[in-house]
Amino acid sequence: MSNLEGAPVEASDVRGRVAELHAIREQVRRGPSERATQAQKAKGKLTARERIDLLLDEGSFTEVEPLRRHRATGFGLEAKRPYTDGVITGWGTVHGRTVFVYAHDFRIFGGALGEAHATKIHKIMDMAIAAGAPLVSLNDGAGARIQEGVSALAGYGGIFQRNTKASGVIPQISVMLGPCAGGAAYSPALTDFVFMVRETSQMFITGPDVVRAVTGEEITQNGLGGADVHAETSGVAHFAYDDEETCLEEVRYLLSLLPQNNRENPPRVEASDPADRPGDALLDLVPADGNRPYDMRKVIEEIVDDGEFLEVHERWATNIICALSRLDGQVVGIIASQPQHLAGVLDIEASEKAARFIQMCDAFNIPLVTLLDVPGFLPGVDQEHGGIIRHGAKMLYAYCNATVPRISVILRKAYGGAYIVMDSQSIGADLTFAWPTNEIAVMGAEGAANVIFRRQIAEADDPEAMRSRMVKEYKAELMHPYYAAERGLIDDVIDPAETRAVLIRSLAMLTHKHADLPARKHGNPPQ
Repeated sequence: MSNLEGAPVEASDVRGRVAELHAIREQVRRGPSERATQAQKAKGKLTARERIDLLLDEGSFTEVEPLRRHRATGFGLEAKRPYTDGVITGWGTVHGRTVFVYAHDFRIFGGALGEAHATKIHKIMDMAIAAGAPLVSLNDGAGARIQEGVSALAGYGGIFQRNTKASGVIPQISVMLGPCAGGAAYSPALTDFVFMVRETSQMFITGPDVVRAVTGEEITQNGLGGADVHAETSGVAHFAYDDEETCLEEVRYLLSLLPQNNRENPPRVEASDPADRPGDALLDLVPADGNRPYDMRKVIEEIVDDGEFLEVHERWATNIICALSRLDGQVVGIIASQPQHLAGVLDIEASEKAARFIQMCDAFNIPLVTLLDVPGFLPGVDQEHGGIIRHGAKMLYAYCNATVPRISVILRKAYGGAYIVMDSQSIGADLTFAWPTNEIAVMGAEGAANVIFRRQIAEADDPEAMRSRMVKEYKAELMHPYYAAERGLIDDVIDPAETRAVLIRSLAMLTHKHADLPARKHGNPPQ
């Protein structure tokens, strides 16, 4: 019913026209050729349609502009005009809720973006914004289509502009399933979450060949911009998985925790975990000795519904934990110190990681729960010269600017500026609780005693004995567990076993919290 170039042949009646339509649809579904499909499989990659089928609920996908073809000429393009032009766009459902999607088809022009390709993406992005539903991009493309020149580059500009327009309005998720080089990498960077698959996906601005030519450095594509690099070193990727199936299943799970848009609350579910379940295990998980490390993940598991949470940026800036979970069925964002790594101090990367997560939660009406065990900011020349002041200010700005319900719990140490920055009452936390093991102070007792009692220690017959006595005196005066509570700087000191119940009751009270920000075009956050 169609010729070799895919152009429809003439049909004499309605039935013939319908048969012609079905033949063309089948051609679109199959893609360019079996050979191209086998080449995709040989790389260990699924086809674009297989990916969409894994992402969306079965049978829910509706395609938009499947018959679109480019109009470009030159360099042999006029003789090669496949349907879809290398990108599949449309909408479907995930767990019954509408989700928009576009997927590069690497079998067609290597997934490279041309004018028609870009126009299809622009259209589906506009539809997602108008409908108020999440947008998922399945990226597997070779960048701009060189044969179309500047028209292809302008197509990227339209994508970036829409990414920015949609930011904080609808959830945007980028799934990297193949190469993403040059300016194309900036679209995922503008979205809320980036998923990557090991070995088959890469992101970089300049590839290994350019790096070699300019700097003389030898490096592979995965070594330069693979999933592990971006999940552990650069922080570009929030999640990294070994295979596409697992990756796309996790995208579905993430979507189940997010609202459709910024005008809705995240979906609430019926909780099977009792709201008043005691957490007696917490009494043994967290040592009273502030110098002993422990895994904060185990604390989170004990507090949240059924011990389940989705950690964001799990392998980057591991001294702080950012996670999405539920308390009594309500989605919450958790920011927690991780004493198991760098004693839980704040540094440049931890501040950036937390700031972006806080902003995302606030944009999408997700309450914030902060668990503190923080000894301060990481000291060092590298940190100071790297701009710990402005990077730490990003986290401070994000908390101060957030209008969602905010609850903080101080488990052990909360020292100095790090205590203030991690959602203290003074920067607007709605409720602040502390365990009886808390130590809230300007600094640790040893450091404070060395400063305050420097002269007495130096003049003493036994300086070490004097230092020990002064440390105990400082702790007794200013660092006992009830000092902050006596001054109204925390709302209550609670039994650790009651943490879950206290958080759930507090969140229920704050359900209809309303907070107005001053009228302004937008703030000017620290960079």
